[in-house]
Amino acid sequence: MPPRTSLQAFLTTARSALSGPPAQRPSPLIFVVGNESADLDSICSALLFAYFRTHTPPHTLHIPLSNLPKADLALRPELNAVLNPAGLSPNDLITLSDLPRDGLDPRDTRWLLVDHNVLTGDLAGPFSDQIIGCVDHHDDEGAIPHSLPPDQPRIFAKCGSCMSLVLTHCQPTWDRLSTSSSAAAAADAASSAAIDAALAHVALAPILIDTTNLTSTDKTTACDRHAAALAEAKLQDAAAPARDRAAYFAQLTALKNAIGGLPYRDILRKDYKRWREGALTLGVSTVVQGLAYVLREVGDRAALLAALRAWAAEQGLDVAAVMTVSRPGGVFARELLVWGLNPDGVRAVRGFVDRCGATLGLESWEGAALDGGDGVGEWRVCWRQRGIEFSRKQVAPMLREAMRESSRL
Repeated sequence: MPPRTSLQAFLTTARSALSGPPAQRPSPLIFVVGNESADLDSICSALLFAYFRTHTPPHTLHIPLSNLPKADLALRPELNAVLNPAGLSPNDLITLSDLPRDGLDPRDTRWLLVDHNVLTGDLAGPFSDQIIGCVDHHDDEGAIPHSLPPDQPRIFAKCGSCMSLVLTHCQPTWDRLSTSSSAAAAADAASSAAIDAALAHVALAPILIDTTNLTSTDKTTACDRHAAALAEAKLQDAAAPARDRAAYFAQLTALKNAIGGLPYRDILRKDYKRWREGALTLGVSTVVQGLAYVLREVGDRAALLAALRAWAAEQGLDVAAVMTVSRPGGVFARELLVWGLNPDGVRAVRGFVDRCGATLGLESWEGAALDGGDGVGEWRVCWRQRGIEFSRKQVAPMLREAMRESSRL
């Protein structure tokens, strides 16, 4: 790679390397991939971390992989607001659909994980043994070896956005690209500033979304504030929409929360993660509106439950969960629906309630209006979650631990 390229040129190079005949591909192919929910933090962190790693000596190409099928990009309208000012469109991103049809020999690949530290979904089986590092703000699940090559990252730190860790780790590279003579030789000052503005625009988006514009006292850390300031400093000489932080945050939030008009299947898969624990499989969908909203605007109780059952069958789930986040009347609220779909799933859900119900502040939703099942072959229960500080980042591990415990009984 040349010392200084735009994001567009970088993605073109990465796509060409991936789509070439097997004998002409780099060996090994190095991928940077975010988690299976493929939210802004995962997509943008993978894109920028791959970009900066590629521009760091020895300039080995890193391919940013968005962890979703290409068709699912249409479910994320906020991506347009992030990518368009950077000279990109969602179609420029490299997705699971772009992996070579002739297949990839896992031995010819290496994987860097951002915004997670255990591969899940279709990538988990073949490629888990090829992970060489990670940058993550979730709890360390122990899957990343401690004895990594010295030039590979193993970064775990609590902060609102994984992007904050990416920028902090890659700041020396970004500063060098912005100021080095080689960068100036590759582009005039105006072009170099435009590249920086594009990078900053992509970087700021997940930080603002994941920290509620740096106002969340539960999530925002000094690392997030430092990373946002770093990105904003690169915008000082640019006429970029992200210079008005509040307006940019409001635009992204409105687009991210716009689920009106989507069918239930799309709502359930829009922000979805799946885990395997022993013989059981868990899937958790996060919905950015409350249950009252979706039941009113999307479909009634029967339609919701039919869609969730169908989605669980499609995904092969033993336990299906839906978490909602909303602000009715301006007050932040969470709801949680969990469905054990077979006897093993029911035992896991009961264990989850016994272990975590009080911690999460679970209270029956609307007089048990969405509850159901015989409590043995199936059991479905829905709550208001008074412990609003517990997001999927905390609730999913609680469910997974209950699944592990139930399988030991």
